[in-house]
Amino acid sequence: MLNEPNALDPLETAEAWRVQGRAVALATVIETWGSAPRPAGSHLVIDREGNFQGSVSGGCVEGAVIAEAADVIASGVPKILEFGVADETAWRVGLSCGGRIRIYVERIDG
Repeated sequence: MLNEPNALDPLETAEAWRVQGRAVALATVIETWGSAPRPAGSHLVIDREGNFQGSVSGGCVEGAVIAEAADVIASGVPKILEFGVADETAWRVGLSCGGRIRIYVERIDG
């Protein structure tokens, strides 16, 4: 799904969706190396249907993060995801600008 228009801040979106009763996960960049396109603290909020707002990598790994967020929403178990040119996902999902990124994905409960 595409980013929802008119949503300014992913954290505000997460709260609004949670209040609406939507199951929500929050992905946060926790560490970067090299030329990762988003700094630590960047957010992506995802709901159970795959709607999202924000960015953790400028489009490089958002699809993979959204897929993992569905598992986190279902299980309630947070995950740390790592992407980069030096790991096993490099050929499947990678950062076009190089570098590495670690992302913490957690379910947001009311």
